[in-house]
Amino acid sequence: MPDIIGTLLPLALAFIMFSVGVTLVPADFTRLVREPRAVIAGLIGQLILLPVFAWGLAVAWQLPPEMAVGLVILGACPGGASSALITHLARGTAALSVTLTAITSVVALASMPIVVQVALRVFLGDQDAIELSILRLVRGVFVITTVPVAAGMLLRAWRPALVDRWQGTLGRVATTLFVLIVIATFVSQREALLANLSSVGPAAASLNVAVMLSGIALGFAFRLDRRDAIAIASECGLQNAALGIFIATSILGAASLAVPSVIYALLMNVGAFGLIYGARRWIAAEAVRPQPRTV
Repeated sequence: MPDIIGTLLPLALAFIMFSVGVTLVPADFTRLVREPRAVIAGLIGQLILLPVFAWGLAVAWQLPPEMAVGLVILGACPGGASSALITHLARGTAALSVTLTAITSVVALASMPIVVQVALRVFLGDQDAIELSILRLVRGVFVITTVPVAAGMLLRAWRPALVDRWQGTLGRVATTLFVLIVIATFVSQREALLANLSSVGPAAASLNVAVMLSGIALGFAFRLDRRDAIAIASECGLQNAALGIFIATSILGAASLAVPSVIYALLMNVGAFGLIYGARRWIAAEAVRPQPRTV
């Protein structure tokens, strides 16, 4: 892996997570108490269904062991920084998306080591490497995700006017950094990507579609309105692929494990456009639906 990725990837990811933090306020974490059904539904989709679907599709598509682990790592990542924007464009409840991103970004500190450890043990079976990697994973996830998110929140609480003035710029820089991470990883791993695209591509696309549809289904199951269901679908479908790349390359030291995250990062944008188109039509249909007469 070129030095540019090994050196700059942690810094770029930390900035991306910092940009997420400046959008958050303490109320985003307390929404679980005020609106439990919507938040619980989203957490089920993000923390349970995503890893389960990633694991199941890795087995169903008979992915090579390293590609299977990489897909499960991607499935264990929290929602991406762009999920709130996509939710807004899709006419969903952006506040719910922000809340889910906030909670899953913190919970990932505990959930990701468990999921990744089990995936490494089942698909690769190297016990010694697993223990060493998990210790580094806990530290890495904390330093690169939890600390920057907390710093961003503290800055918003300390200087809200400053954050409001610069939030748009921070978001654009974070998006640019994410694109550069994907491009740099794509270039450095182009041989592995081309070799595995035919197998990992369909599995990644299937994962994206499956989790977004599951988000809508969770909305129906929990009797949420359409806008909340759209937010959950967006949150589940748009993963923090940059974190998946970081874990594969910088924590586990196996760049090939980043291939599914790179492929998913490219494909999830197609899914995002599909969600925006379908969700807008869905919301429009609800708006023109005849209301029942009252006597």
